[in-house]
Amino acid sequence: MIRETDRHFKFDWIAILLFFSLAIFGWINIISASQSGEEIHLLDFTKSYGKQLIFIGLSLFLILLLLSVDSKFYERFSSIIYVISMLSLVGLFIFGKNVNGATSWYGIGGMTIQPSEFAKVATALAIAKYLSDLNTNIKQLKHQINIVIILLIPAFLILMQKDAGSTLVYGAFFFVLYREGLPKLYLQLGTLLLFSAILSLKFGIIITSILITIAVTIKILFFSAKKIRKRIPKIIAISAIYIGFAFAVGYVFTNLLPPHQKDRITIWLSLEKDPIKLERMKKLEAYNLNESEKAISSGGFTGKGFLDGTRTTGKFVPEQHTDYIFSTVGEEWGFLGSAAVVIVFVLLMLRVLFLAERQKTTFSRVYGYSVAAILFFHFLINIGMVMGLIPTIGIPLPLFSYGGSGLWGFTILLFIFIKLDSNRINEW
Repeated sequence: MIRETDRHFKFDWIAILLFFSLAIFGWINIISASQSGEEIHLLDFTKSYGKQLIFIGLSLFLILLLLSVDSKFYERFSSIIYVISMLSLVGLFIFGKNVNGATSWYGIGGMTIQPSEFAKVATALAIAKYLSDLNTNIKQLKHQINIVIILLIPAFLILMQKDAGSTLVYGAFFFVLYREGLPKLYLQLGTLLLFSAILSLKFGIIITSILITIAVTIKILFFSAKKIRKRIPKIIAISAIYIGFAFAVGYVFTNLLPPHQKDRITIWLSLEKDPIKLERMKKLEAYNLNESEKAISSGGFTGKGFLDGTRTTGKFVPEQHTDYIFSTVGEEWGFLGSAAVVIVFVLLMLRVLFLAERQKTTFSRVYGYSVAAILFFHFLINIGMVMGLIPTIGIPLPLFSYGGSGLWGFTILLFIFIKLDSNRINEW
């Protein structure tokens, strides 16, 4: 039995320590990315680092609030939270503020709020509620359709606001569903569709069609017990689906994709045959990426030191305190600092997964896996983007990138789970 006086302290302090380690070190790097050699005043709230300090302070208030609420509240009112969050996304079409071409913010006084950061939390709660409350068998098609609808509503609303980066985050829930029993067929289909899309852009539809047909034929002939004659229609049907998808990808890329996104993919896959045009395109569209890579490589093994990053203080990387904050880490803290950041992120995600597996309820387990999946997706995409491993996508690095909405969104996401986990510990 746990004493009443101890009940409020049974939180996972390892996860909390990792959270604050990332938030504080992220703030330190925002200081570097926000100054240009002038004297630093930490309480100068006109600067990015001063504003971020306010955001961190408000996060402390949020944490206390989240941990003081009964854990059953999150499950009981998850559907209402989801509906309110979706209404906040709809409201952007009327009251939203346009920033950098995306209508994703509400202007409140002198600050902005991005509801898409909180929609991820609401969606995670809704998915957890659906899978737990109804004792859902996720292998049934009707439940799969309902879950897809829950995911598509926020994804579609965010996409309509021209925020493709935040839309892609909802793909992270696939890992959660796979953990909960989604047939591995979907994993195979998704992987092949991704490869067919890349192949069709890189090598053309004819070569892609041949490769897809060969791959599908090998898969069906070697892993099916049916007679070969009965397998042929299946080979044709599946190949036709993938080839049709490859054609669709080519059409969307050529005719529907916005020019800047098209250029980013062209640069990533080196689709432009003329090297002069490709180089010119890189200078115009991949300027941030090129400068980011230079900043990271200039840091060497140990880095140049705090506030001594010449490319950072020289503002070579535009908006370095937001999506490209990891390049500051690379320049000033070097390989050792970058590796340490990656390790802390991995430890946090592994800790969340470890705690998720120990949950006594389906709701808490599914929500915990959602937290880990969203963190992983942001982490993978942002660092991959900064290092040029994937196309440029506007996704912040959790707890590191400047911004109140992003910090508060991840704070709420994580500490709801910490509260749910504490309920498991406090039960007797």
